[in-house]
Amino acid sequence: MDILPEAKNEMIPLEGGTFTMGTDSTVGFEVDRENPSLQVTVEPFSISKYTITNEEFLQFFLDTGYITDAERFGSSHVFHLLLDDETKKTSVPISEEANWWYEVPGANWRKPEGGNSTIADRMDHPVVHISWNDANAYAKWAGKRLPTEAEWEFAARGGKENLTFPWGDDLQPDGKFMANTFQGEFPSRNSEADGFLGTAPVKTYSPNDYGLYQVIGNVWEWCLNPGRISLDTFQTKTRDDFINENNQYSQALYALKGGSFLCHCSYCRRYRIAGRNANTALSSSSNTGFRVVESL
Repeated sequence: MDILPEAKNEMIPLEGGTFTMGTDSTVGFEVDRENPSLQVTVEPFSISKYTITNEEFLQFFLDTGYITDAERFGSSHVFHLLLDDETKKTSVPISEEANWWYEVPGANWRKPEGGNSTIADRMDHPVVHISWNDANAYAKWAGKRLPTEAEWEFAARGGKENLTFPWGDDLQPDGKFMANTFQGEFPSRNSEADGFLGTAPVKTYSPNDYGLYQVIGNVWEWCLNPGRISLDTFQTKTRDDFINENNQYSQALYALKGGSFLCHCSYCRRYRIAGRNANTALSSSSNTGFRVVESL
């Protein structure tokens, strides 16, 4: 197998510019520091058309033999509805407050639900169970890097200002599914009205006006900068500042954007463009992946 990331996942060049980052809405969580909105300028960069796929990450592994954090730890977090009864018997909920998440022995990017699960029929799905360290390692191998939150949000907006989603303010305009999110009663029942219980192929839905696929829903996407920093930090720090400040295997929080297939209006509304999240560099789960960028 000889699959180069550049051949599989086109990099879209963007001229950069000044845009409105964040939101003045209070629909999000105060801890995420989404507001108030402000003007931020980003320099030219290119960004991958969609999140890195299992096929692309496999090529990285075949070329480098890289072992992910989840593989080193021997387990990762998996949403309970993705697990069969036998796997649940050998797994434990991560906490009483979030008992829909299980610590699953053997879960990793190649075995997303642990046990006998496989990615054989999911090569065009986003790779998951990826930590910030793993995403950063892949990006360096590919000659790329992770996006800052400002770059990610600039790209996700597709040139449109002050919209909740890349296509407008309604999650399902005229009842049409535009992204892979959770339907039903979270976290107990997913009706799968959009056709997906877990991840969807990376090009399932229409791209935004810049040609990016699924910036909303499907999987969380790691960003370069620390998590939940004040938005005005992006007015004073350059992308090179964030690059120079990063240390692999740090326990610091790193930013995540875009939401995932588990986002639901009753629990997590972080699937909005302005939505923010964060996790430690070593953390991995069945709904976390990434895309890459390149400075121009």
